[in-house]
Amino acid sequence: MGKITTGLAAMLIISQLAGVIPAAEAAVASAMQESKDSLEKSNGSRIIFYMNSNKVEQDGKMYQSPRPAIVKNGTTYVGLRFIAERLGAIVTSNSKTKETIIQLDGSELRYINNSKSYSLNGTTYQMKTASYTDHNVLLVPLISLTQGLKIPYTVGNKSITLEHSTKPIASFNVQMGEIIAGETVVTYETKSHSPLGLNIVDERWEGKEELFDQPGVYSVSYSVQDSEGVWSNPFTLNLEAVKPNDPPIASFFTDKDMYRMGEPIIYTDQSYDDENAITNKIWSNKEEVFFTPGKVMVSLEVTDQHGAVGVLSKEITITEETLYTSEEYYKLFTPIGNKMTVDGFSVKTMEAIPYSYRTEPVTLFRSSGPESINSEGILYQDTIEGAARFLLHHKNKTGLLARLYILAENQGTTPAIITFKNEGMAGPTSYAEWAGRVSLSRYFEGKLTGESNRKLVLQPGEKQVIWSDISKHAMKPQEIITFTGDLSSNAPIRYTSLLVSADRDPITDLQKLPYLDPNESIVRGTFADSTRVFEYNELLGTRSVKLSLTDNREDPFQLGSDGIKGSNAMNSGNYGLLYKLKLNHVAPNTLILFNPRGGLFVGSALVNDKVVVFGHSGKEDISSTASVLYRTGDLEESVDIWISPAAGSNLPFALLFEPMPMKKFN
Repeated sequence: MGKITTGLAAMLIISQLAGVIPAAEAAVASAMQESKDSLEKSNGSRIIFYMNSNKVEQDGKMYQSPRPAIVKNGTTYVGLRFIAERLGAIVTSNSKTKETIIQLDGSELRYINNSKSYSLNGTTYQMKTASYTDHNVLLVPLISLTQGLKIPYTVGNKSITLEHSTKPIASFNVQMGEIIAGETVVTYETKSHSPLGLNIVDERWEGKEELFDQPGVYSVSYSVQDSEGVWSNPFTLNLEAVKPNDPPIASFFTDKDMYRMGEPIIYTDQSYDDENAITNKIWSNKEEVFFTPGKVMVSLEVTDQHGAVGVLSKEITITEETLYTSEEYYKLFTPIGNKMTVDGFSVKTMEAIPYSYRTEPVTLFRSSGPESINSEGILYQDTIEGAARFLLHHKNKTGLLARLYILAENQGTTPAIITFKNEGMAGPTSYAEWAGRVSLSRYFEGKLTGESNRKLVLQPGEKQVIWSDISKHAMKPQEIITFTGDLSSNAPIRYTSLLVSADRDPITDLQKLPYLDPNESIVRGTFADSTRVFEYNELLGTRSVKLSLTDNREDPFQLGSDGIKGSNAMNSGNYGLLYKLKLNHVAPNTLILFNPRGGLFVGSALVNDKVVVFGHSGKEDISSTASVLYRTGDLEESVDIWISPAAGSNLPFALLFEPMPMKKFN
């Protein structure tokens, strides 16, 4: 009789025993003969179930099954406990789960009476029909057992034959991870057992090596012998030995080997790795330019994903000839947004361009006092009609998760329309200066993309949260949010900024909240005409000049009112005020710089429709540094600059206009 695969066997059981497909008998007979020939050459136990009979034959001996093997609803059923005993399996029961458990050769099957599902090694599978009980005997679909325990079987006209091997079983595994040819010592962990419980007395290997010298795939087989002299079938694994890791190659070159002082150096990095897995690069002494003559050693170290390192060093020579001085070089080549050194003392006496401006009717709602909030409450409140700009900058020091809100309330008797123009928010974050810069950068980016003109209609007496992104994320203790936004309204609107614990409703609880006092040096208030427009028609850039801003001397602070106290207020630092500079005539080769005069400053500006971000921090004299905002080309240009003091940074600051040196040919 021939061996039949499990899926085909299932179909043949149904076809022959249920009489559905008689034409399959020829295929069955051929498969049965093949199985017979195979079994005669192997060690195993043959169990024959006679259909609709209690008789069961095992290795020539007859046994009596408590219930006959039968076909029901196209499925062959056998007694579970009886067949388990014939196979030598362990049978247990679980009273809590009502499962009958079969364990054999490392497999575990679990059945429940009247269920169409069964479990194999912890995974649940579905059966065509359910198990059931007949005269206190649990009958299960035979195919679930043969599949789960991997037992070949054949089907006769009136019988089913199971061929259960009693050969010993061998297996092995090796350690996890790559096997590197010529390097990795392979360790083998063997497993073996006898279905008959016999001792394993011998073993043999084919292809086993502790060290594989060359890369490739190696077939390794393992067999064991039991005490009756029977050998297992070979258990085979294909092991791949990979070639040893080649370290990455550090490689670079410069456009020349000899440079003048102040001459730019071009570095070309050609480092590579055979796995394209360079994870880190460290340069030593790589400078874009040198201003001291002599020999210079430049090095590059590269590391791959395995930790292997490659290093290359190259010597270049700096001659005593000068192409550019350091001052000339950095004026010409410092990238936009990067900082360079200036003479901070000379800025004090530098010529100032005339200070004159006009204003645009934008009312500033500045909510930054108290900057550090120790308790829940209303931060600022006032009524504004028309165009308005909002600046919020607050730190949560309540010890709670909290949210920052802006509410809009129509206290009039007719509907009011709010039109939202632009916004930029940063946070929550623990870095105040970062929040100030990012909020402004996003605000300027919004100016470039165009006003949104999203509208909100407020009915009489209605309150709503506006700019919901501000309150989208709760602020942890010590975190800051900075927000800058523009809107306009066609009627007076009362705006309220407040901070409450994250789970409170700001509208419902508004009347319960106290007005917080700006108990720090940070101010709050409402300030009219909060856009200052400077327009210059004179030629700039032919000599060094400056425009000092936010110093309360040349550039006076705004005066306004405190909407809660009804008292006067001064916008110290002019935070939230937008400066628009329209420079109609800027000379060719003019350098425009931002120079902080009060200390740390991390900000941004909008220059000719490009957002420029910059930062000044560290231990050096910050007032002796300047960030490059713009350079004109070889022709006269008009330049527009929008800039605003960044929350979290120090003031005042100045804009410098300086002629650049002429470029030289290398």
